[in-house]
Amino acid sequence: MAWEHGIEKNIGDLTVLITGASRGIGAEIALRFASVGMNVVIHYMNSHEAANEVARKCLELGARAYTVSADLRSKEQILRMKEKLESHGFRPDILVNNAGISHYGMLADVEEAQWDDVMSVNLKSVFLCSQAFMPYMVAQRFGRIINVSSIWGISGGSCEVVYSAAKGGVNAFTKALAKELAPSGVTVNAVAPGAVKTEMMARFDAEEMRQLEEEIPAGRLASPGEIASLVYFLALPESGYITGQIISPNGGWVT
Repeated sequence: MAWEHGIEKNIGDLTVLITGASRGIGAEIALRFASVGMNVVIHYMNSHEAANEVARKCLELGARAYTVSADLRSKEQILRMKEKLESHGFRPDILVNNAGISHYGMLADVEEAQWDDVMSVNLKSVFLCSQAFMPYMVAQRFGRIINVSSIWGISGGSCEVVYSAAKGGVNAFTKALAKELAPSGVTVNAVAPGAVKTEMMARFDAEEMRQLEEEIPAGRLASPGEIASLVYFLALPESGYITGQIISPNGGWVT
């Protein structure tokens, strides 16, 4: 399969690196890419067993899978991860910056250390990983960087000011980097989901969930698989003219 501005590779020859892929949306993204036979790199920080389980499922789908651990707040650890991947023959054509942490609470109660941690995991990691892995994409004149953002990065969320600020930064980063890399055949997009059925929703009780679903025109939360399918679409060769976009699958919640 040939690309207009790039290399010739079959889908099965492509390698995707998904950060924070041991559970939730990240795990579903890994399985979606594995289902078409791509080489899948599953990044995790502490959840070793969960990451191995995702890798096992990817292998069952016929993909080549590899797990790797790194603290994405550290440039040194990211570069070490890159070296380790290259030593095993993995050079990502597609980078999915999915790793993130949530924060809920009034801004007046936020400690500086909490601000720094949310910004480091949700925003700084996107910068560090993109900077580390994009040179290979630029050199081969084909690549995809897909950042998993949030609806709150678009509209802002009450009691989620820190998280919203971080995801808003991801969206601005996406638009700006897309302009830099477009001449090199590398696209940069963000997927900004609304409410998704993941562990991040565990703080809501049954009544709060019911009220939330009533606020969403579609009347339900998204499944992780629906988000994964959109990420996969943006990674396809056919999506090469889509770049700098913040696409929000949110059931009509925010338009």
